[in-house]
Amino acid sequence: MNAVTATATDAGHFDVLIVGAGISGVGAAYHLRQQSPDRSFVVLETLESFGGTWLTHKYPGIRSDSDLYTFGYRFKPWVGPPIATAEEILSYMGEVIEENDLAPHIRYRHRIERATWSSERNLWTIEAVRLDTGEPLRFTANFLWMCQGYYRQSEGYTPEWAGMDSFKGRIVHPQTWPDDLELKGKKVVIIGSGATAATLLPNIADDCGHVTLLQRSPTYFIPGRNAIDIADQLRLLEVDEAWIHEIVRRQQLYNQDLFTRRSIDEPEVVKAELLAGVSAFVGPEITAKHFTPTYRPWRQRIAFVPDGDIFQAVKQGKASVVTDEIDRFTETGILLKSGETLEADVIITATGFNLNVLGDIDFVVDGKPLDFANTVTYRGMMFTGVPNMVWVFGYFRASWTLRADLIADFVCRLLNHMRDKGVSKVEVALRPEDKDMALKPWIDPENFNPGYLMRGMHLLPKAGDKPEWRHSQDYWREKDELPLIDLDDPAFVYGGKAEAETKAA
Repeated sequence: MNAVTATATDAGHFDVLIVGAGISGVGAAYHLRQQSPDRSFVVLETLESFGGTWLTHKYPGIRSDSDLYTFGYRFKPWVGPPIATAEEILSYMGEVIEENDLAPHIRYRHRIERATWSSERNLWTIEAVRLDTGEPLRFTANFLWMCQGYYRQSEGYTPEWAGMDSFKGRIVHPQTWPDDLELKGKKVVIIGSGATAATLLPNIADDCGHVTLLQRSPTYFIPGRNAIDIADQLRLLEVDEAWIHEIVRRQQLYNQDLFTRRSIDEPEVVKAELLAGVSAFVGPEITAKHFTPTYRPWRQRIAFVPDGDIFQAVKQGKASVVTDEIDRFTETGILLKSGETLEADVIITATGFNLNVLGDIDFVVDGKPLDFANTVTYRGMMFTGVPNMVWVFGYFRASWTLRADLIADFVCRLLNHMRDKGVSKVEVALRPEDKDMALKPWIDPENFNPGYLMRGMHLLPKAGDKPEWRHSQDYWREKDELPLIDLDDPAFVYGGKAEAETKAA
């Protein structure tokens, strides 16, 4: 990374600087305008437009893996099918931006390279590069709202397998899908077993000569109709869409809570139900051989499969599944540890992504580089030793945006509380009763252990053994707990005299 030089152009001061114009950043901008309208703010986005994941991912069939009644914002009714395409999600986000006049606040093609906090000035200095001109820019801000997500958009994760250089076909990661990839009549192998692989397979099966899903171990899926009965019934009755959104959202959240708790309390029963759903499409033999995971439900994310499309492709013979491990790549395909060879013209590595903590930005706090792993998290959103900053990290077992909305409420309440106290600085610190608290990994791997998290756990902050020092991953608790956080609890340390705030842009 090239640091921005001292000749950077002054790009202005803002009360709040939001990093990222994806689902979290756009939501943050909306909530800030609604709940703290006296604050000036800017949203800096590296890409050429809004959307984040839904803009960068171009692979065939890209869609949500959870319903838009909960993945959508609470304030903006969703009127389409519950599982939505990237195009539909981008359209929805565009409406939020247009309806709330957020566009003037967003600056695209601005890559942040360094963020420096000064306790002397109680100020963040943000050094960025405008990618369309190469111009170095410098912003200052009182508060940083990190909405950049948690994985590296520019590259996906592909393991290093022996012989990859010898393969004479193309190796493609879905995250960087090439425009010129031709699959017509080709033998294609997809490596992976998660939501991306399940989405890709049925969306390329009709073009390929044949597509094979190669997985080391199976994943749980929920096949079903891409519709919600109660939503359809309410629309027949011409109920207002805002009411429909709220009713369906509450129903979905109730059902998700019940399912999550059952996965823990009666995992074998839930496992049997999930496998029965798959077996209805492909039969018990294929289900037992290729779609029966060894772990209990919800130790990894479970994707909804609309209309069981991946299973229909397998049943119709357009696709096949192989459960095995890779020995090495060959010139013409993949040699498996069983001794079988999979012939391929194209190999797609749907093998996950790289955890990216704080957006590849160099953070410096009072002259010292920030090692995020040496901090302790406050409820997964603030961090010891890091003033005036909140990070949005959503849920694994529920829709990401649910937490983005909750954190937005918290941030706006915190900013308003600081204004009322007449202070310019807030950070979290362990209280005397927390000093001997046992520290643990960010997420308990016994409860949730996807590969990207296990590979990157050493980069993440520590968690404590008390609720306020953990990222609970439990929306159904946090929806009640976060609004009740006592902002004068000793865990919050305030300081600095507030300067006159800039006018809202």
